Amino acid sequence: MLASAALTSLALAVSQAAAHGGVLSYNIGGQTYQGFKAYNTPSGQSSIQREWDTYNPITDPTDSLLACNHNGASLGSGQLSATVAAGSKVTATWNDWPHAIGPVMVYMASCNGACTSANPSSLNWFKIDEEGLISGSVANGTWAQGELIANGNTWTSTIPASLAPGEYFIRHELLAIHTSNQPQFYPECAQLKVTGSGSAQPSGSYLVKFPGAYKMSDPGVGIDVYSETNVYTYTIPGPAVWQG
Repeated sequence: MLASAALTSLALAVSQAAAHGGVLSYNIGGQTYQGFKAYNTPSGQSSIQREWDTYNPITDPTDSLLACNHNGASLGSGQLSATVAAGSKVTATWNDWPHAIGPVMVYMASCNGACTSANPSSLNWFKIDEEGLISGSVANGTWAQGELIANGNTWTSTIPASLAPGEYFIRHELLAIHTSNQPQFYPECAQLKVTGSGSAQPSGSYLVKFPGAYKMSDPGVGIDVYSETNVYTYTIPGPAVWQG
């Protein structure tokens, strides 16, 4: 009976992992970087990505670990950063992503020094890319996550060319809204060292905290997409995109 229960628990864990996911690797400035391996001990791992422990979503927009997922910790001596010039492209690759309904959002945050010792929840985040409802109705249309799947489970964004050099996090987030009034947030963070001659930095309303950027009452967060068969617009949560 104990063996049967163990097998049942294992099967449940595998099915949950298969149902969701996260960013597994990056191509940054033409170089590929492997992500953190969830469900494995962080001991001995080396990656530009911060630790994230589960393929399951965060479902509370006020979760204390919304910035970089559970648990978002530095890998210590194994924590790396990718050096990239401002204006370069960053392509994130997910597992076989199962959810086609919802927006894709990409953020950055200045670490104000070394990212390895930074607490992501204390930083000011700005959005560099977003895509939501592409065509059709909210209930039956084509969404950014559907486009991500069609592009081989990848999403490519550009670091603003005018961004001042320094150490930054880049944060990819999928917000799956296929379950009525139950958002599913999937954020992952990686560390960058941005180079270049730019001097621009976002300010004011472009900057948000995680948690703090979203709430359940936001029209794009607490939403029943299936009731909106005659609605053709969707409000992506969070701040406006900062383009430099």
